Amino acid sequence: MLRDQADRHPDAVVIVDGDTRVTMAELRAGAARVAYELIELGVRPGDRVALWGVNDPYWVRHAFGVWDAGAVIVPLSSRAKGLEAAAMIEKTGAEVLITGEGPPGVVLADLLPSGAAPRHVLSPGRSLRMEPSDVEMEPSDVEERALAVRPGDLCEIMSTSGTTGTPKGVMLDHAQVLRGYWDWSEIVTLDEHDRYPVIAPFSHGFGLNAGLIACVLRRATMMPIRVFTPDALMSLISAGRVSILAGPPTLFHRLLDELDRADWDVSSLRVAICGAAAVPAALITRLVERVGLERMINAYGLMEGTVVSMTRAGDPIEVIAATTGRAVPGIEVRIVDDDGKEVAAGERGEILQRGYGVMRGYWDEPGKTAEVVDRDGWLHTGDIGVLDPAGNLAIVDRKKELYIVNGFNVSPAEVESLLLREGSLAQAAVIGVPDPVSGEAGWAYVVPRAGMTVDPGTLLTWAKDNMSNYKVPKRVIVVEALPANANGKIDKMALRARASAS
Repeated sequence: MLRDQADRHPDAVVIVDGDTRVTMAELRAGAARVAYELIELGVRPGDRVALWGVNDPYWVRHAFGVWDAGAVIVPLSSRAKGLEAAAMIEKTGAEVLITGEGPPGVVLADLLPSGAAPRHVLSPGRSLRMEPSDVEMEPSDVEERALAVRPGDLCEIMSTSGTTGTPKGVMLDHAQVLRGYWDWSEIVTLDEHDRYPVIAPFSHGFGLNAGLIACVLRRATMMPIRVFTPDALMSLISAGRVSILAGPPTLFHRLLDELDRADWDVSSLRVAICGAAAVPAALITRLVERVGLERMINAYGLMEGTVVSMTRAGDPIEVIAATTGRAVPGIEVRIVDDDGKEVAAGERGEILQRGYGVMRGYWDEPGKTAEVVDRDGWLHTGDIGVLDPAGNLAIVDRKKELYIVNGFNVSPAEVESLLLREGSLAQAAVIGVPDPVSGEAGWAYVVPRAGMTVDPGTLLTWAKDNMSNYKVPKRVIVVEALPANANGKIDKMALRARASAS
């Protein structure tokens, strides 16, 4: 795809980053140089390469370099701390880590625990080779390697929050990603005239696939956003002549609040995209009237299932507000009860999905894969939904305990596991509660170890130092004991009731 675009449209500007402009031809050439170095290091087809950094041209160039080398990207969140990154590197067996820019003053590779670095660590301005390679390279070798990649070869292994306390690696192949995000782009009407700030991190399925890849697919100009701040939103839209904007409802509430305060020029903005969230009808009406949007799109996807459903052009406001639209081409959706039987339109049940977008499985975990993808190919999403008679899908609840902070899935089990590593806790129970700013937020109920005192502020400071920021609980509540049900398990329903009453 990259070669086709670079051959046909070499001068098309695909990245704008401040004063930096990158054309298709420059991206292709830069990727080939990265691939050359990786192959020289001994990277083989199918090897995993971890990529860790913020959204910037370096990340884009190295992503395509990994694919040119026939390797598989393992994206690591720039928000990840050393323990989290090391766990994913070890899980996937990545022997090469490419680190780009991190938070200000932070060298990402230095965050890894002692002994956790893979064999090779590459970063801007330095190449650390733990073992020299005896591979002799010619430029033609890179081209042959890139052209040998097949549609069914693995493209990426994405980290997804698990309910077991450890993240899982979702395997997606090249054909799934290209088809899924071509169709997504068609519905969004993304094209070569668009300027699209990619706010979601490239380490996230949306930022990588519906951002980085979609822009190259459609020759749209991507504007990688290293660290998003709401305060910069309006100047970004106005000065950058942004035409596509994707984010949670809170992003669009902020946009309207700023328009009420000052007369910003947002005339370039034509499409807004929300994901799997209830969008107040009044918000959509105000955006269309105040901003002059051509369309507002609500959508539903998940790491294991790529793109599932989207609203379409011409959908009435109430459909966009209350549903995530109809299944995209090539995808089937069913709603079933606890016995696996399909329910009638309008009734609640678990959302099942089947089609090309269903993941190849969890990396090195066939047992866990079989738990969510059945023999007939249906992915059991764990989300609770309702289909209306027209086939529009509404997400009404989550069967799993995951909660969503600013668009990021958070596993309570993972946060609990990390908190217990601090050392002062005997038990920890985390729940998601509604939050006006982030959609949901984590509250941690903790029991101190015998003879120890837990200071919530100190524990939160430790959490900020050792967890991605969206995983850090908003509140820590110290308790003498956690409620338990008849089976002896922590009763999180009781904790939710306690939280709602406080």
